Amino acid sequence: MPDYTIQSISTYDARFPLPPGAGTDSIHATSEYCLAVTMLTTQDGPRGTGFVLTLGEGNRLVCAAIELLAKPLAGLSIEDLMSDFGRFSRQIADHPALRWLGPHKGVVHLALASITNACFDLWAKCRGVPLWKLLLDLTPEQVVSLLDLSYLEEILSEREALCLLREELPRRAEHELILQKGYPGYDTSVGWMEYDDDKVRDLTARAIDQGFTAFKLKVGSADEDRDLRRAAMLRKLVGDSSTLMFDANQHWNLPAAVRMCRELATYRPLWIEEPTHPDDMLAHVALAREVGPVKIAAGEHIPNRILFKTFMQSHALHYVQVDCTRVAGVSEFLTISFLAKTFGLPVVPHVGDMGQLHQHLVLFNHIALGHEVAFLEHIPHLRNHFVQPAQVRGGVYETPQEPGASCDLKVNATPGKQLKTA
Repeated sequence: MPDYTIQSISTYDARFPLPPGAGTDSIHATSEYCLAVTMLTTQDGPRGTGFVLTLGEGNRLVCAAIELLAKPLAGLSIEDLMSDFGRFSRQIADHPALRWLGPHKGVVHLALASITNACFDLWAKCRGVPLWKLLLDLTPEQVVSLLDLSYLEEILSEREALCLLREELPRRAEHELILQKGYPGYDTSVGWMEYDDDKVRDLTARAIDQGFTAFKLKVGSADEDRDLRRAAMLRKLVGDSSTLMFDANQHWNLPAAVRMCRELATYRPLWIEEPTHPDDMLAHVALAREVGPVKIAAGEHIPNRILFKTFMQSHALHYVQVDCTRVAGVSEFLTISFLAKTFGLPVVPHVGDMGQLHQHLVLFNHIALGHEVAFLEHIPHLRNHFVQPAQVRGGVYETPQEPGASCDLKVNATPGKQLKTA
């Protein structure tokens, strides 16, 4: 197969204003989605694109961190790089000076995610296949070489990760049916916090017409009665047979979360998402214990595999919402998927990247790891800005066929400084 060398790295600060009210929740009132983009250029070959989502001025900080962290990539063969990416990723994450700013969280970890996602996109393009197929075509040993399993060894060793993959090999043909059927989605865009009732009704009717049977509503209003009224309204709109989820975006303290989760249980949600501060693991443990049968979903703001391990060990969540634009990209997303499989927990990604990249990863999770088919969040606000936007028809993500990870943008806004080629 052809091999290509990374000649140069560029960053882009891409910002996209949203329509009024779109993207708003109990904590984040901005209507702007921003992508900190990494571009990997080869000579006479493909170009890799990776990104992470931010919500405003912080985007430029992530771009600056990308410039610092990505320097070791220049001059590397993409095949050599990806043959031992787990080790390389750890090397970057443990930068002797920049690690102090995390470790393994915040701006520097977001930068690593953007870089990592660009590497996987470039690798798939160089091999001429979509990312999901590249991952599925790898041997178990090659998959495990992509992972950084440090600090997880007592739960998930290399040998145990290999066993997870090998145990699923006899069931792959059955699981591959998902490639023809497509992966089911759920619609978040019907229920943003600043949408009035009429807007929610109109968007929900449209989503039902488009084939969606699962919907999410933002809760965590200053007026708790508003949350309960909107929850009752949405349940009535979608009917008893549809799936409903509520997302508080970290708004409540523990007493309020217990009270509101119990109140919202009336409307039979599949889960209540981010009910309190994402760092308060013990509060999640208490909620998971006290508000059953309501299930707790979390992960949008859990930044790394070690914290995910701790949440899983403590039975603090029921749905793992890892986001490959929040943790250190595709590699750490896969590592956390292995962990979730070990603990018997479903992975339902938070889709801060509009589903473009995660649509590949959920296919790998189901086919190679045997994860159950759940849902993939659908937020369509940026789809017109992608060269190959995710295709969602009848409420289902169609399997992408183009080479790469579906991350190419039509326009790279505000070009950043190009890094010097090694």
